[in-house]
Amino acid sequence: MEHYVEKNQYKLCIEILRRFHQGGLMPHIILIGSWSVIFYEGYFKENSTVKNFVLRTRDIDFLIENPKNLKLSIDIPELLKDLGFIVSFTGSKGYMKLSHEDLILEFLVPEKGRAVDGPVPLPSLGMNAVALRFLNFLTDNTIQVNVEDFVVTLPHPANFALHKLIVSQRRTKEEKAVKDKDAAISIIKALIANNETQTLRDVFRKVPVKWQEKIIEGFKFADEPELLEIITEDKA
Repeated sequence: MEHYVEKNQYKLCIEILRRFHQGGLMPHIILIGSWSVIFYEGYFKENSTVKNFVLRTRDIDFLIENPKNLKLSIDIPELLKDLGFIVSFTGSKGYMKLSHEDLILEFLVPEKGRAVDGPVPLPSLGMNAVALRFLNFLTDNTIQVNVEDFVVTLPHPANFALHKLIVSQRRTKEEKAVKDKDAAISIIKALIANNETQTLRDVFRKVPVKWQEKIIEGFKFADEPELLEIITEDKA
């Protein structure tokens, strides 16, 4: 792992996941964002371009699909306090993050229906969450990978990659847009090398037309016309 992510970051991430596992939280969360790429190595094995991906972010995002169904109680700020994490707030609405010099943790939930004005309370975790559009794209199709002595749930790589192409266009900072684009293209190439081109096409075809249009624009933003042609080939 140290070849494309800082060793201290990776060790800290594993410790966080281990504590979440011990507290019973892992079955209820999906690890999303660019950190997913690190753990896709267990999915792709040796046949992957993912090994060349360089992680350039401190942000680790955890997605909770149904926060109202969360029955367990874990004070996450207290759970991670001895590791050096402190609670910070961003924006005028008071969105919570757990900040460390190496990593920043944030919880997200899918935004369904009317737009959510402000953070979504997660009282059973001692946190709140950001509600965002398109996140159900990541919950619709997930995989599980073994990490150390526990299991981590991730979006299926095809869903992850195409979602990244969508959100890359919504970024206000060019640097983050480029990171999203690079992560998406890395995973798409790995899927194609893994003989999963049809999986990519199937995921693309199942999403609403407006999402398909955004994905197509994402390929154009990434300047990958050949990949776009592969994904949209024989499009129904």
